Amino acid sequence: MPITVLFAAGDALWADYNAALGTAFSEAELNINLVQQADPGAVDYIIYSPGSTLTDFTPFTRCKAVLNLWAGVERITGNPTLTQPLCRMVDPAMTESMVEWVVAHTLRLHLGTDTHVLGQDGVWRQDPTRPTKIARERPVTILGFGELGQACGRALMALGFPVTGWSRRPTALTGARCLAGADSLDTALSGAEVLVLLLPLTPETENVVNERTLSLLAPGAFLINPGRGPLIDDAALLAALDAGQVAQATLDVFREEPLPADHPYWAHPRVTVTPHIAATTRPVTAARVVAENIRRGETGEPFLHLVDRQRGY
Repeated sequence: MPITVLFAAGDALWADYNAALGTAFSEAELNINLVQQADPGAVDYIIYSPGSTLTDFTPFTRCKAVLNLWAGVERITGNPTLTQPLCRMVDPAMTESMVEWVVAHTLRLHLGTDTHVLGQDGVWRQDPTRPTKIARERPVTILGFGELGQACGRALMALGFPVTGWSRRPTALTGARCLAGADSLDTALSGAEVLVLLLPLTPETENVVNERTLSLLAPGAFLINPGRGPLIDDAALLAALDAGQVAQATLDVFREEPLPADHPYWAHPRVTVTPHIAATTRPVTAARVVAENIRRGETGEPFLHLVDRQRGY
């Protein structure tokens, strides 16, 4: 008997995922009926994305799990009709692209690359007396030290950066200083010269970067946010940039997306805006994660990346 899987991630993603999912299901030896419409009572699994029009999960009484295609689940965890297990996406290719983006911008800011790349005007400005730091002299703090944060931490440590990772629950990564819990947040931030934000968005993490926490960073620190826009109090960051407490910020995510054309970030000389491109789910690798979770659901094994509703991620 085929397993009925409803693709409720929107028409825009169907073209990319239809073939990839078919291949992944075949590789996992799963007999799947993949559909975009079905009798809710006959659906075994739902593939979902925040762009979906599906908002009421009540009729899906047979559904064993909702499999999210995005790493972030804040747009669905609060849905009171969602009683089925919810799994977030941890796509290995997305992790790789996040590591590349974070390392690239950390190095860009660390080396001051923009000065030369963006300022070529025919004037030779070599200053041999200007002190420059090497990686081991520039401490990096990563807020959010789960799979993505640890992957970025490993890559940065391989280049010599001292890395502190902070998360709500204890983690361990060889070579990194790992801190956990609200009581250690100030310690994690104190003296950091590069701050990377990879936290999930929850009521506890919104505005975690604010006037007080920014003041704990080393003067002239760099801020890199590929996590969630509302992690930052925008007014506080702009004030810290104007005061020089933060030398430069590279931001990939925002409270409102697309970022409005009149937003101060666009025109600020110390802000680099990228349009939410740090890491995206890749259909081929994400489809394999979906297939593996369905295989687990059918064999009674624990689901991968199961969301804790109380924590919100």
